[in-house]
Amino acid sequence: MKFSKFLMAAGLAAAVAMPLATQSAQAAGILTVAISIDPGSWDPIDTFVVPWGSVGSNIYDGLTSRGPDMKLQPGLATSWELLDNNNRIRFKLRQNVKFHNGEPFNAGAVKFTFDRLLGDEGKKGPQQSNYNSIDHVEIVDDYTVDFVMKQPDPVLLTKLAGYGGMIVPPKYIQEKGDEYFNTHPVGTGPFKFVEYTPKVSLTLEAFPEHWGGAPKLDKVVYRIIAEANTQVAELQAGRVDIANLVPFGLAPTIEKSPDLKLVSITGPTVVSLRLNTKNGITKDVNVRKALIMAIDRDAIIKAVLLGHAKPIASFQSDLSFGYDPALKPLPFDLAKAKQLLQQAGVPAGSTVKIDFRGPDATFREVAQASAGFLQALGLKVSLQPYETPVLLNDIIPNGKTGEAWQNAWGGWTFDYDNTAYLMYHSGEKWNPYDNDAKLNALLEKQRSIYDVKEREKILREVAAYVAEQALEIPLYNENTVMGVNKRVKNLVPPADRRFRFTDVSVD
Repeated sequence: MKFSKFLMAAGLAAAVAMPLATQSAQAAGILTVAISIDPGSWDPIDTFVVPWGSVGSNIYDGLTSRGPDMKLQPGLATSWELLDNNNRIRFKLRQNVKFHNGEPFNAGAVKFTFDRLLGDEGKKGPQQSNYNSIDHVEIVDDYTVDFVMKQPDPVLLTKLAGYGGMIVPPKYIQEKGDEYFNTHPVGTGPFKFVEYTPKVSLTLEAFPEHWGGAPKLDKVVYRIIAEANTQVAELQAGRVDIANLVPFGLAPTIEKSPDLKLVSITGPTVVSLRLNTKNGITKDVNVRKALIMAIDRDAIIKAVLLGHAKPIASFQSDLSFGYDPALKPLPFDLAKAKQLLQQAGVPAGSTVKIDFRGPDATFREVAQASAGFLQALGLKVSLQPYETPVLLNDIIPNGKTGEAWQNAWGGWTFDYDNTAYLMYHSGEKWNPYDNDAKLNALLEKQRSIYDVKEREKILREVAAYVAEQALEIPLYNENTVMGVNKRVKNLVPPADRRFRFTDVSVD
């Protein structure tokens, strides 16, 4: 089996590794970070892309906070408690906190933030649906607020640590307007906005009055570089300190550089081949299990991903709440897979079509490898690439897939609920074929429970049931891979790339 991408990447690595004519001097006190996408707005309610989180986590604070260790801790709220039979959450707020424009942070700012998020302005963006469990926010006093809930939401405290839940300044937005705020953000975070050139760069400077202490850096400059190879070249040239996009084929190049460090850690992104349970040969659960057993996932991880991933048994990483280390994937066993196909009466040469995102070069190689394994099973396999928006917004939600399709998911909350409910509950966009009463009931039940151990038990039951029904071929959990210049000190790389640079310094 040939993996052309690996060969191409190896050649590209040699080209990128060539000495560059000039090496840019690196300014003292300034950290330069490459991100892949310009969200177009720095308002917390306007986007869900990871590069926004990489920037927004330094401009804004949430009521709660979550560091690289994944543990939830106080943010702008110093404590919280459940009241009224879990229908109300009371937050005590941090005092003597200011926004970057000097505006005071208080209960009014919290109420304004969530009235705006849950109102007409929030409807324009993708974040509102993450917080619809909140009915409204009530001010108890200047530094106490109550979240009155429409329904239980055991993941809410985690959601308040990022993205749409970040606290914004009422007076500033009312005076300047939403459009101005999109490109001139103000928060309470450790760095404040200085300059933004769309699709080029964004510059922040230290906010010495931050409640958590003054940052050690003077400035953070984000350069928007969409091409992974360009990010690596700029890292090698000394023009960026952190590259967030590193092709697997170029990872060895960074490892060999005396000035650079390769970071490869468990991340949130998982990849599978979801299976069509309504049409074709994959209607049969034993056929689905045969397909799982026919694909050597370890070989794919080694040859295509160069080891920067690990096999999975369920559609979540081991960082996810609900992960069950006792659940093991079906092993690679071609003989057993053939036996299952024969028992199911599947004739040789039966067709399997794999739909995938055409621009995803890495998964194209994964799909080619998977097709090779399934052909060894005696099946006729075709690969169908689509433009990403077409696959995600038409082919999958409208039930127009082949027998299998690429399924990739990040899950920024690191909670299996926010993956499993969207993947497997009937009526959800990413579940075009299944309506399983047992699975629906389990997913709904865990959403009503705040008890951590009880909810974890149910989520593990969900994962085991999905595996038993073989709703997908679980492939791998991708590592978060990035390149870092060794001049960067005291950086704890976050699995979700939501950096917080307060304690970071540069030589």
